[in-house]
Amino acid sequence: MRRSNVNPAFLFLVFLSVLPARAQFTAEEIAQRPFWEEFLKTAEIVRSEEIGEGVTKPLKLYLQKGDVQSKAAWKNPSGMQGGFLEGWQYEIAAYRLDKLIGLNMVPPAVEREFNGKPGALVYWATSEHSLLQIMEEKIPIPESALEHTENMKYLVRAWDCLVANDDRTQQNILYTKDWRVIAFDHSRSFRSTKEYTDNLVNGRNGLKKTADGKPFLFRRLPRSFVEKLRKVDCRNIKEAVGPYLTDKEIDAVCKRKALLLNEIDAMMKESGEAKVLY
Repeated sequence: MRRSNVNPAFLFLVFLSVLPARAQFTAEEIAQRPFWEEFLKTAEIVRSEEIGEGVTKPLKLYLQKGDVQSKAAWKNPSGMQGGFLEGWQYEIAAYRLDKLIGLNMVPPAVEREFNGKPGALVYWATSEHSLLQIMEEKIPIPESALEHTENMKYLVRAWDCLVANDDRTQQNILYTKDWRVIAFDHSRSFRSTKEYTDNLVNGRNGLKKTADGKPFLFRRLPRSFVEKLRKVDCRNIKEAVGPYLTDKEIDAVCKRKALLLNEIDAMMKESGEAKVLY
């Protein structure tokens, strides 16, 4: 393989901050993911510190390999915590499924042992604001980015339906300087009980509701996302997530995929394809 004289760290900043309008990475940017996966697995852990937020008590690790330096979040929750099922393996499954369906919103995540314990090491994505900061500090979204951020809000909701993430908060949605969206924190995803195989988290009959009882809808979605979702099957999903999901959890993803596509098809039948897909 020909060596590039461009610093990979610089390329990843581009990778997260200069994305095309549909939150899709270019072929060159996607090509950098193997580098960062290998970096996360093998870079020296220079030091660690508590992040200071999050019920799973994640750690921030500082990494270095050669002249490349970076940060990552290390998480190792497992089992019931605070009344919720948590799993570090779901972070890796989310990243792998993100790659499979071309969502390209979830930062790289790999398995990495730290202090003698297995866990997920997730790339510390460069961002400007969290949604929580935007809401609390009343940071205005520029008019030129309003349509895009609205579309990305719907895309995150559809993604959370697929992976049964009922823990999406304003803290774990990040915006880059040019208003691209990064979705992280998936340790409470991939529910597999009947409640999460018969229902979606969001949508018309979604499990989650606003304070006044209204559903969190996904009104518009990228055509490429929906088309890729139609093409993947359970075999593809199992190959992608490897050992990080059980057969029951994979089957649950497949059932939610069907529910999600059914709702999207109903939306298109009622409103027309052009109003739903872009």
